[in-house]
Amino acid sequence: MRRRILQSILAVVILTALLLGLPLMYTAWLWVEDFTRDDLQRRLDRMASEILSQEGDMGMVIGDLDIGSLRLAIPQSGRLVVVFPTPQDAASRVDIGEPFVPQPLVESLSMGTSGSLRLEVPSDDMRSLQRQAVGAVGLVVLAAILAGTAVAVLTAKRLADPLQDVARRAARLAEGDFRPDPTRHGIAELDRVSEVLDSATVEIAGRLQREHTLVADVSHQLRSRLTAVRLRLDELSTHPDPDVVGEADEAMAQVDRLTLAIDELVRSSRSDGSAGAEEVPVVAELAGLISEWQRNFEDVDRTLVLTGDSAVTASVTGSRLREAISVLVDNALMHGGGTCTVSVRLIPALDTAERRREPLACVEVADEGAGVSNELAPHIFDRGFSGAGSTGVGLALARALVEADGGRLELQRRRPAMFSVFLPALRHTGTFSPREREPR
Repeated sequence: MRRRILQSILAVVILTALLLGLPLMYTAWLWVEDFTRDDLQRRLDRMASEILSQEGDMGMVIGDLDIGSLRLAIPQSGRLVVVFPTPQDAASRVDIGEPFVPQPLVESLSMGTSGSLRLEVPSDDMRSLQRQAVGAVGLVVLAAILAGTAVAVLTAKRLADPLQDVARRAARLAEGDFRPDPTRHGIAELDRVSEVLDSATVEIAGRLQREHTLVADVSHQLRSRLTAVRLRLDELSTHPDPDVVGEADEAMAQVDRLTLAIDELVRSSRSDGSAGAEEVPVVAELAGLISEWQRNFEDVDRTLVLTGDSAVTASVTGSRLREAISVLVDNALMHGGGTCTVSVRLIPALDTAERRREPLACVEVADEGAGVSNELAPHIFDRGFSGAGSTGVGLALARALVEADGGRLELQRRRPAMFSVFLPALRHTGTFSPREREPR
């Protein structure tokens, strides 16, 4: 940021200096020449007055022209050519000074019937003065650029450092650091942003504390109720009917899994990001989940299938992955049709000059139903939005769980619906088929 501010200010300073300096240099060059020519013209005026004073009543010079006073008015190394009328010659000529002037600067003066004057002086002195004038203006321009550079450096530092500090504070807030910072920078707008961040810090910290308290209370109540349910089911384990005992054992297993899922979700909600992520074989992790949902699909004469490469391993939190896929499978059961297929594949790493991508584990949940309409598709992951009268929390929760482990959840295909979960994978797992496509 500092570099961009510095470059912008320097560009303006240099452009302004050039726009003003170049015309000023040209003006100084012309001014020196005009000054020199004006001096020559004044000399010619004095010479003309001297010659006119030597003319008689007839407007002619009688006898020889007195050139003593004229010689004094000629600049060093200059040459004067005088043309004047005499009784013997109407255009008598007298050359005074140097016989030849190299690269002369010429000024002339016409005196009408009294003749004319032509003054030649070397142009070297004038060119030297012109270069000196241009150099002086150049030094002024350079001094202005240097002064502007100093101001630009100070201004960039004055602006960039506070902006970077505010950006770091926002980043710390995003990372969960809710400590207020009393630092102010003397810039009204940035100080206002700092005050808003402080207020947001207090508000977010309070809300998180209340949410953590609520989660703890809810989880405690749920575990208490589940414990009570388990005790009632435990009584059924002594029932004389083997079918009742089997159903009770299955129900107790479901209660145990639900209790474990609650504990893992509460623990995940209190951790930062993907702190609980580990190397998880995706197919093996989802096998138990799929078996739990098999009976629900069989009850509605549908099929749930798990396919894919068992060697694909992802860096995820197992509970988050299971809950996210559970939401997608439940969504396919409630709103989809036909066979629901959960497939696991590896998207290999890509490392080229144009693009670089780490390997990804892809879990796709697809069914054969009518799919998602064009009107619902842009909002399907919005919390509270539902096109079928449900709570609208499931898909938003699933996306949040996946993103917590550094992955992403997308609606890959609308008709029939297919949801894709992309997770960080290990480079040494899985194989690549040319038919595998990259995530959009």
